[in-house]
Amino acid sequence: MRPELRLPALSRRGFLGLTAAAALAGCAAPGSTSAGGPPRPGGRLRAAFSGGGAAEVLDPQDSDLYVEIARAKALFDKLADFGSDMSPVPRLAERWEPSAELTTWRITLRQAAFHDGRPLRAADVLASYARITEPGSSRRAKSTLSVIDLPNSREIDDRTVEFRLQRPYGEFPNALAALGAYILPGGTADFDRPIGTGPFRFASFEPGRTFLAVRNPDHWDGAPLLDELEIVVTNDEAARVNALLGGQVEYAHDLTPTSARTYESSGQVQVHRLPLSNFHGLAMKVDRPPFDRPELRQALFHLVDREELVRSVFQGSGQVCNDVYGKGYRYYADALPQRRQDLDRARALVRQAGAEGMTIGFDTSDASTGLKEAALAISDQAKEIGLHLEVRLGNKDTYWSDIAGNGVLAGYRSGGMPLESHFSQRLLTTSTTNNTRWRRPEFDARYHEAQSTTDEARRAELYREMQETLFHEGGFLWWGVSDWIVASAPGVHGIDDRAPANTLDWARFDKVWLA
Repeated sequence: MRPELRLPALSRRGFLGLTAAAALAGCAAPGSTSAGGPPRPGGRLRAAFSGGGAAEVLDPQDSDLYVEIARAKALFDKLADFGSDMSPVPRLAERWEPSAELTTWRITLRQAAFHDGRPLRAADVLASYARITEPGSSRRAKSTLSVIDLPNSREIDDRTVEFRLQRPYGEFPNALAALGAYILPGGTADFDRPIGTGPFRFASFEPGRTFLAVRNPDHWDGAPLLDELEIVVTNDEAARVNALLGGQVEYAHDLTPTSARTYESSGQVQVHRLPLSNFHGLAMKVDRPPFDRPELRQALFHLVDREELVRSVFQGSGQVCNDVYGKGYRYYADALPQRRQDLDRARALVRQAGAEGMTIGFDTSDASTGLKEAALAISDQAKEIGLHLEVRLGNKDTYWSDIAGNGVLAGYRSGGMPLESHFSQRLLTTSTTNNTRWRRPEFDARYHEAQSTTDEARRAELYREMQETLFHEGGFLWWGVSDWIVASAPGVHGIDDRAPANTLDWARFDKVWLA
């Protein structure tokens, strides 16, 4: 867990007082959903995100928050990233080739260079993955990359890496695209002035407040259109909106449906709704009372009125989910019967669990839009079955690290990722972000079998079985999925409205331009 010491985020007044000159020019970017005239690169884009205070980092392999991931994307690259359909897209990897038994994967690297001019080498890739998976590491991608037998992996030449795996892994390119699997220069030890291969070069950073990067003219995927990217932090959604309206920023991340509707029709801002991006749920820790009783977890499954939450929290701008992650994604078990609120069944399960009249701490926060509102609504619903869910508002700067180890019930939110990544990062015994403490050897065995087969039908069947187990016994309750809402000034172009959060083209500021 990160240190508790935090500096306060910018106040609304202080945030709105930010000033920076923006040169307005532009050119069209591939995949842009808006037109804005002929190419004319230049200018500074100022983007507002919520953040994590003084504990924010520039180490891309330790990035957890959306603002940290956006900065990491600006400065660094991965071997692959997820496309808008959640399939892996080559990035620093030019191509990959598996062996017939899926235990060896050969990666050919692109011709790319770090910001200091050093060429990207196979040794940098091996060193980066060794750092992620080193003993004692809790880096996000560790559990995914731990399948690699690094001592027996090798450089074939400067631009070719051969990964030997501990076991067959049919979806290994997903590991290359995992959150946090960024490539660093070999021997990187600090991030005071980070060096990557990304489209922007580091200029300055004040944790919890500001970040500035400048155009990398030598980026392997083409130079950015912007001269400068500035990311500013405020955890107040209204402040982000007001800064956009007042011209202090040109991009505001994570808006509520209310704000989007209020300002969209006025023409003051452009609203971008990124589909199937924002999964909302609860995380119950299954290794400790009272949620070590499966009956109580099932009681919550039957308690929650998903339709009402979509109406009240999303204000209709979303869809109900069915307690398993990844609605609409490949391998999603859409044949499971849709759960609906059943208070009689929920009451009976509470009695079976011996939990009648029990008070349970329910952690939530203003760290993410809708998190607190959902917790209050679910707490009200729980009164009808004799449970008292005591809503506790946590520190929005430290919320995600706090709930990882503490408490028993918490509001949860996730961006998009393939089902395979959701399983490997959150639900295996070795997962480093296992917030529900779900540890089942038989579940792990099914996952490993799914990865060892080249038979797509068999893999789909194993994933269906795993989701059915989670549907009945798991610690996650996914009640809804909403669009991710961002907004930009009218003169901003190149934002891809098709890209879910956490994918390649989300927060893709190297393709944004100003007009």
